[in-house]
Amino acid sequence: MLGYPVAFTLAGTALIFAGIGILFGSFQAEFLLNYPERVFGTMTNTTLIAVPLFVLMGVILERSKIAEELLLNMAQACGRLPAGLGISVVLVGALMAASTGIVGATVVTMGLMSLPTMMKNGYSPSLSCGTICATGTLGQIIPPSIALVMLGDIISSAYQEAQLARGIFNSAPVSVGDLFVGAIIPGLLLVVMYIAYLLGIGILQPNSAPKLAPSESYSLTSLIKSIAPPIVLILLVLGSIISGLATPTEAAGVGAIAASILALTKGQMNKAMLDQVMESTLKVTTMVFAILLGASLFSLVFNGLGGDKLIHSFFEHLPGGVFVAVLVVMIVIFVLGFILDFIEITFVVVPLIGPALLTMGVDPIWLGIMIAINLQTSFLTPPFGFALFYLRGVAPETIKTSSIYRGVIPFIMIQLVLLAALAQWPSLVTWLPEQLSP
Repeated sequence: MLGYPVAFTLAGTALIFAGIGILFGSFQAEFLLNYPERVFGTMTNTTLIAVPLFVLMGVILERSKIAEELLLNMAQACGRLPAGLGISVVLVGALMAASTGIVGATVVTMGLMSLPTMMKNGYSPSLSCGTICATGTLGQIIPPSIALVMLGDIISSAYQEAQLARGIFNSAPVSVGDLFVGAIIPGLLLVVMYIAYLLGIGILQPNSAPKLAPSESYSLTSLIKSIAPPIVLILLVLGSIISGLATPTEAAGVGAIAASILALTKGQMNKAMLDQVMESTLKVTTMVFAILLGASLFSLVFNGLGGDKLIHSFFEHLPGGVFVAVLVVMIVIFVLGFILDFIEITFVVVPLIGPALLTMGVDPIWLGIMIAINLQTSFLTPPFGFALFYLRGVAPETIKTSSIYRGVIPFIMIQLVLLAALAQWPSLVTWLPEQLSP
């Protein structure tokens, strides 16, 4: 709140409390000697190489104008349905989420392209803004997601720690690929729920989401041509992971190369664009890893002060067992989402609560997807919802900020309903990974 960067705030706060702990004899200074090992572990972690590669892939696709052609043709294809234009935004957003995995890029792109069209065709401002913001956040849960890459690495480490605490030394590891597979059904369910909500609005409140007039320029051939590139990219990336032909990191490299080829074939790739793409990728990657290193020092000092034991003790003595423990964690993450973004929560909170929950026997893939969907709400919850700021930055001044806030509320509720469904039926997450496991 004072304006200091998150990464330096985490590290600085940790060092201050480490100093206080040393003065009062409650923290061993030698504990800090473990930090260089943590940094080296981050540097040599091949899983995290997927982060800059997926960012690179997403930025290239954002600049290659693929989404513009896709939205135009999809809007014409769905226009005759109730709320057809809104449904086309959700479908295009889902395809872009599965291609880029970057929330900011999707929200800004969809805001610039679809918001003026929706307003021109008589859509209510709140419904238009809510649809665009919520659709943009699909990149959080639909693989290949950068959030799932980071979360998968944290969950994997927490699961190993939990298994060792339970005396299990040869457990099967949890990978980012497992989280990708586990997220497929929940991600598709969320898209279906968004579309069902828009269909309901289109039928019950047609003035808020009118049908489009038939277009003479629409053709099935143009739709196929515009939808083919992202579909091919999705199949290359996810197909190689699910089939076991490539790790998520290797698949990210394939995706980055394929995105570059697509940009070249569309005549969008040149030196100026490449410079911008590299600079954007570098900025995002640097931010992510700076926060990771700051959070690593924070959790090290937190554990050195006995915080991990305190959390374990809290969960063990919590009435209601595993259900209440998971419920408390979900509520805490949801509330933190109002003031922190998903990277900070992933790197700070999840390493603290993950081992405790997994020690209690919670399925790691299910827990990872539950946290991912919960973190997705952090992009939509005011006052610091990033999707709200992204859209506010590109929306015309005639759109009130209150309309943006009001529009996302139904979609936040839909995400919470999905969380409740996954809690009631965990197999929605675990079934597909079980079927594809060797």
